[in-house]
Amino acid sequence: MSQAQAEIYDLGYQHYDGPRGGRMQAVKSLWVNSFRTTIGLGRGARAKILPVLMSLFVIAPPAVFLVIAAVSPVAAQVSHADFYTATSILLLLFSAIIAPELLIPDRRNGVTTLYLVRPLTAFDYVIARWSAFLTVALLVTLFGQVLVLIANSLAAEQAREFLQENWLDIPRFILAGVIITVFVTTIPMAVAAFTDRRAYAAAFVIAAFVITTPMSGLLTTEWCERSMTFAVESGEIVEELGPEECRRITGDYAKWFVLLDVGQAPTHLGDMLFDDDTPDDASILVAELPPAVPIVWYGLLVVGPGALLLWRYRSMSI
Repeated sequence: MSQAQAEIYDLGYQHYDGPRGGRMQAVKSLWVNSFRTTIGLGRGARAKILPVLMSLFVIAPPAVFLVIAAVSPVAAQVSHADFYTATSILLLLFSAIIAPELLIPDRRNGVTTLYLVRPLTAFDYVIARWSAFLTVALLVTLFGQVLVLIANSLAAEQAREFLQENWLDIPRFILAGVIITVFVTTIPMAVAAFTDRRAYAAAFVIAAFVITTPMSGLLTTEWCERSMTFAVESGEIVEELGPEECRRITGDYAKWFVLLDVGQAPTHLGDMLFDDDTPDDASILVAELPPAVPIVWYGLLVVGPGALLLWRYRSMSI
């Protein structure tokens, strides 16, 4: 540009005259951003694949059951607890992969220090990210349970009588959904707070749940044996089988070792809520413990990582 074409504009300093939302508006904006990030809005097509697949996998089984109950007069009713057992595994995989997306990119790009200034505090940042992910997981989970409730009412002879007799299932599956989603939200986000690699965070969370399952199963395995005696009658050898005796490798301590399966901690509370009539082996062992034990164990698995998550961000220097 030549000197003859140059122009200088003296605009002076101008004050910002726009709206000032304050702390709550900042938290709300961050929550909306986190919600959109979780479901892939505003991002490429690849970012939307996993949220869509997770939603389909969680909703598809109760949706199919709903269709069967609507068209078949002999459809059987199912338990809400059974669907939660499968749902919790899918939610764990989903949260292990998606939750780090809400925290790690901000730290790697140096954006966290811009967030953690007044009026937005470390607690505000963490709770906005955490609650947004929790909302998505809870909406998907409860939608599937509502479909199960509708299908069960259609499978019953009288839908109104069924709802009148089983209306307590509604607060139960809502509370069970909150228990599961709080669990699968807190632990992956706590892990993501201590690494700058999303793959490492996801791998650590998945490995923690995968490894503890066979470890707990090995320590609580039940094996049975039966004694055999031989007798001679009329010149022939006759075999006689004694009563079958079953025992567990860890004996009476098996009911404690079953808690090592970390991924089943919210499921145990769900079984207590629904009072499942067909419990599996792990649920039978947990039932031998005082009811406060699985509740306290779940609380430790949630409160501990949650406290670490908050401490990590409150200790960051700005």
